[in-house]
Amino acid sequence: MAEGAESGERFVPAQYQPPLPLDRLILQEGAPGAGDRMELDVLIVGAGPAGLACAIELANLAQRRGTEINVGVLEKAEALGEHSLSGAIVNPRPFRELFPDLPDAELPFRRPVGKEAVYVLTPGSALRLPTPPTMHNRGNYVASLCEIVRWLGAKAEALGVNVFTGFPAAHLLAQGRRVVGVRTAASGLNRDGTPGSSFQAPNDLSARVVALAEGTRGLLAQAWLEWERVSSPNPQIFALGVKEIWETKQPLDRVVHTLGWPLPNDAFGGSFMYPLEPNLVALGLVVGLDYRDAALDVHGAFQRMKLHPLFRRVLEGGEMLEWGAKTIPEGGFYALPERRSGDGVVLLGDAAGFVDVPSLKGIHYAMQSGIFAARAIFQALTSGDASAARLAEYDRLVNSSYIAHDLHRTRNMRLAFKDGFYLGGLKAALMTVTGGRFPGGKITVEADANVERRVTPGVRPGSVVPDGKLTFSKVDAVFKSGNATRDTIPTHLVIGRDVPPEVAAFYSHVCPAGVYEVGEGRLRVNAPNCVDCKATDVLGPRWTPREGGSGTKYKRM
Repeated sequence: MAEGAESGERFVPAQYQPPLPLDRLILQEGAPGAGDRMELDVLIVGAGPAGLACAIELANLAQRRGTEINVGVLEKAEALGEHSLSGAIVNPRPFRELFPDLPDAELPFRRPVGKEAVYVLTPGSALRLPTPPTMHNRGNYVASLCEIVRWLGAKAEALGVNVFTGFPAAHLLAQGRRVVGVRTAASGLNRDGTPGSSFQAPNDLSARVVALAEGTRGLLAQAWLEWERVSSPNPQIFALGVKEIWETKQPLDRVVHTLGWPLPNDAFGGSFMYPLEPNLVALGLVVGLDYRDAALDVHGAFQRMKLHPLFRRVLEGGEMLEWGAKTIPEGGFYALPERRSGDGVVLLGDAAGFVDVPSLKGIHYAMQSGIFAARAIFQALTSGDASAARLAEYDRLVNSSYIAHDLHRTRNMRLAFKDGFYLGGLKAALMTVTGGRFPGGKITVEADANVERRVTPGVRPGSVVPDGKLTFSKVDAVFKSGNATRDTIPTHLVIGRDVPPEVAAFYSHVCPAGVYEVGEGRLRVNAPNCVDCKATDVLGPRWTPREGGSGTKYKRM
C-alpha cells in the first residue's frame, strides 16, 4: 500500500461494490420462510420523524372522519430513538400543523436558537463570517432527534397506532409489481446463518399501503426504486456525519458552524456545535462522500478538529457522553426520484432525499412529507384504490409545497462545491443573490461511488493519538454509541470480491466505527462494530438489516 501511495495510484470505488441483491430484497407474497402473519391497513417502515408524523396524521384523519384505520409502524431499534441521529436545529412548522393546540413550549425542543456564529477555520485561528441567509435560524429550535422521536412515538401510540420496535424490515413483499407488505429479519441466527437456540423466524406484515420511511440509504427504498426503474436527473450523493454529546465545564452561548480546516479544499463539509443545556453541547463534523483523497478519515478529522482552540476551550475538562454517526442525502432537488409513489407504496423523508444542505435542514421536510403521505393514503383507502395513479396525489402535494420550493431555490448550491471549496463558495454566493437562477441549468454530478480516489497521504486516524479525554479511538467511540450487537451474529455486510489492499484501506478510513481493518494486506471485517451509518453502503460493502435491537442505543442524539 505504501508503494501505491507513492506512485499516486487511483481507483473508482464502484468497481469493487457488489450490486444491490434485488432477488433477496423483493419477494413475491407467500414466499416460503415466514412464521407469523399480520394484516394492516397501512404499514410504515421506520419510526423516525417522517414515519411517525405519517402515523399521527393518519390517526387524526381517521378520528375526524369517525373511521378506523389499522396503522402499524415497524422500527428496527429495540426502543424508539435508539437509532435516531441528527444535528439538530429544527424548524417547528410541521409540529404546529400536527399539534395546533400545543404552544411551542410544550413541543419536544431543548431551546430556541439565539445567537449564531459562522467561522472559517485555519489550523490555529477562526475567522468569523456573516451568517449566510440560508443558515439563519431565528425562530428555530435546538433539539435532540432521539427525544423528538420518543415524544412523537408516545403521541402516535396514544392515538391507537401500533408501534413495533425491534423488528427490522428485510424484504418487500409484492403481488406482481404491486407492493403488499414486508417481511422482517430473522433473529437468533448463529454466525454461520443456521438457527440458534433463540431463533425466531421472520414475520410477514401485509398492508394495503406501505410507507417506506427508513431514513438515509433506506434499503427497501433503494430496492423499490431500482426494481421500478425510477430515475432522477442526478444521482443521489451523500455525506457522513460524526457527532458527540459533551457535558462541559464551560457554557456555550450560541449556535456555531464552521467551514474549512481540518478538511482539504477539495472536500465539502463543515462542523456544528450547539448548546442543548448550559453545560450540555452537541458537536459534529459532516463531510461529503465525494472527496477524492482515499486516506481522508472523517472520524479522525473530527478528533483532530476538537484540538482547535474554538472547540477546545468549550470541551476541555468536560466529558464525552455519547458518540454516533450517520449518512445524509445531499443531492437536493435534482436527486429527488422522479416519483416517490407507486402501486401500494410511498417513500418519505430521507429515504426520498428531502434534505436542504444549504440550510442544514431535513427534519421538518421529513415530517411534512409524512403528513402529505398520510393525506394521500387516507384518500386512497377511503376510495378503495391504492393504485399508483391514486397515490400519485402524494407527489402532487410534495411538488406544490414548500419542500419542493425550498429544494428548487437551492438546487445547485451543494453541487457547486464539486470544483472545490473556494470556487464553490463563490458560486453558492451568486446562487443566493440570484435566488437560485445562477448558473441557469442543472450542475451534473456523478454518484459518490463513481468518483475516482487517489491513494496519497492525507488526514489519517494516526494523525491524532487518542488521549481518552478529548480525543477518542473508533473502538472507544463505538462503546459510547451503546452498541448492543452480539458478537455471534451473522455478518450483515455484503462485500465485493477481490478487494485490493488500497481499497480495503479506503474502507477502513470511510467507516467511522472500525468495522473494516487491513491485516496482512487483506480486508478484515468486524461486523458487530457497525453503527448502521451506511457510509460504506454508499461507497463499498452493502448494508443489510440485522436482527432486531442490534446496533446503537442513542439517548440524546
